[in-house]
Amino acid sequence: MRVLIVGGSGLISQYITRQLLERGDEVVWFNRGQSRCAVDLPAQPRTLVGDRHNESEFEAAVRGNGPWDAVIDMIGYQPAEVASLLRAVEGVAAHLVFCSTVDVYAKPYPILPVREDSPLGPSNPYSAGKIASEALVTAAHDAGRIAATILRPAHTYGEGRSFFGSYMNGGLYLDRLRRGKPILVHGDGQSLWTACHGDDVARAFVGALDNPLARGRAYHVTAEEWLTWNRYHELAAEALGAPAPTLVHVPSTLLARLNPGRCGICLENFQFDNIFDNGAAKADLGFRYTISFVEGVARIAAWLEAHGGLPDSDGDTGEDRLIDAWRASCDRLAAELAD
Repeated sequence: MRVLIVGGSGLISQYITRQLLERGDEVVWFNRGQSRCAVDLPAQPRTLVGDRHNESEFEAAVRGNGPWDAVIDMIGYQPAEVASLLRAVEGVAAHLVFCSTVDVYAKPYPILPVREDSPLGPSNPYSAGKIASEALVTAAHDAGRIAATILRPAHTYGEGRSFFGSYMNGGLYLDRLRRGKPILVHGDGQSLWTACHGDDVARAFVGALDNPLARGRAYHVTAEEWLTWNRYHELAAEALGAPAPTLVHVPSTLLARLNPGRCGICLENFQFDNIFDNGAAKADLGFRYTISFVEGVARIAAWLEAHGGLPDSDGDTGEDRLIDAWRASCDRLAAELAD
């Protein structure tokens, strides 16, 4: 197959690229040429260098270098971007696979695990853009302009991108765990979360290509370990060989108020039970969850150590200051109520 990936060097894209190249497909990227893949590839794909926001340049590059057996859009966030993509691929691509997100669903969810027909509803500008973009892709498919498939990953991690905490993310979060520092947790830590390695997510994208079952469908591609946030942090520490973490629980509403930039997502997303039914992707796309959370954390920590080590969390004191303030407030309240 001849496949164009709009993006290419990003987290999920790099695993899609590797899997396609390993099976002998031709892969071409369209991106700005400013980032490199964080995983080893059997060959370096040809890159069409450009900015998709320059619509005439982007559309000419896609059309002029076709035809394509499939186009995968990994970086379509706004409807204007997707409208440009649809103009570009019509007549020169047999299949469009659009990367969306489980964030498109209205919260709180009416039933768990969430199914693909759950009501949509934005919780932030990112999800609003994805909902509008999905609508354009679906309308183009229904009108016969192009066969299209929508995939909805949840939290995906891998080389180059790691893990979430309620306050601190990425290597800083892992460094806090490794060094036994207290970890801030939204609410009581009992809401459910899933985290899937990019290798597993990519397998669903590859399975959707040239697959008649996938046309006109939307699919979840998410992890199948449904972890409370408390357990998420405990397993991450275990994978690092770190001591069991001290978890400090703070209400999500308070976190979002005190630091909306870092903690707003706790109120928008993390406070809900984020678990999703992967049955359709398993049946139609061959999706399988094969990399456990503990294995995945260990792999990413090893990769970070081999590429400069974990960043030093001592340089970011915000989580410690918030924890200290919360503990002091609780002590004052306990003392006042005891009088």
